[in-house]
Amino acid sequence: MKSLLYSLALLLFLLSCSQSKSGRDSSEFREKLTSAESITPDSIRAKSIADMKFGMFICWSFSTFSGVEWTRTLDKDASYFKATGCDTDQWCKVAKDAGMGYILFLSKHHDGFCLWDTKTTDKKVTNSPLGIDVLAQLRKSCDKYGIKLALYFSEGDWNWPGAVDGQGHSQGIGLDPEMKKAQLKELCTQYGPIEFFWMDHAVGDGGLGHQETVQWVHEFQPDCFVGFNHGEPAGRLSLREMGTPGPLGDASTTKYNKDAEANYGGYLVAEFTYPILPPHEGGAMWFYSLPIHDSLVHPPDKLYQDYLGAVRYGNIFSINVGPNYEGKLRDVDVETLQEVGALIRQ
Repeated sequence: MKSLLYSLALLLFLLSCSQSKSGRDSSEFREKLTSAESITPDSIRAKSIADMKFGMFICWSFSTFSGVEWTRTLDKDASYFKATGCDTDQWCKVAKDAGMGYILFLSKHHDGFCLWDTKTTDKKVTNSPLGIDVLAQLRKSCDKYGIKLALYFSEGDWNWPGAVDGQGHSQGIGLDPEMKKAQLKELCTQYGPIEFFWMDHAVGDGGLGHQETVQWVHEFQPDCFVGFNHGEPAGRLSLREMGTPGPLGDASTTKYNKDAEANYGGYLVAEFTYPILPPHEGGAMWFYSLPIHDSLVHPPDKLYQDYLGAVRYGNIFSINVGPNYEGKLRDVDVETLQEVGALIRQ
């Protein structure tokens, strides 16, 4: 009798262990399955990126106030960013009226000034006289107006060891891969879905290679496209800085990325961008320039024709604008983009 009871107890124990292990395995499998299902297939994700068609590339940082394109940073702190306002609702409303699907926002330029409330450095917008997390405010405005959000990020940083202040990667590469990873993690985890990252390689890769950078972003946002304006080809997005519309693989459409455009097989969508400011003497190009340039702007028809080119080839077109000292778009930019929107709707 004792032997029978012992056998029954042992059988129940083994059955319990088996069920427990099976439960754990099922739970782990469900977690993996859920994770896999959350990654959109490339073909579908690429179409959703291409369907955005037209966007606004906003550059706003130290160079807004220096009047030059690249602003030395080692002698500056957050107080150099002297913006007196920040009208992210205006940016998004203008984008919506222009028929745009997204805003591409400069989160950090080569000067290392962060437009979000980072924990990685004191050189950030919340320590400036403006004192607000601009990226957080922009996220709310994007949601309000139904605009998607993408981010520009300078991979290198003149504040990092090895960099030469105000110079490109040929003069010195700033290396701080852990800082780069920490900043990207904040951007990926605190500000909602990011459609794509526009990585600027002008000051180098920061010590984290491009393939590793893509993998790191995908740890947090696997659907996010990542592109690099030059350097090691990687990611699914071709970046054509100062470029033109055209099919994937056409090296004539890009100024800096010709080899990658022609030979790298991983691109699924191409983005091209240039400033709304035409060439001019003095001042900045991608940022707000100088008051004497306030009447300069590309004509609406040029922007509309490039929009049509983007649609024709499945590209996305990011027209660059620079908010002024008050954090508003120039009147001439607003009027021009409204005219483009009217052309798109006709």
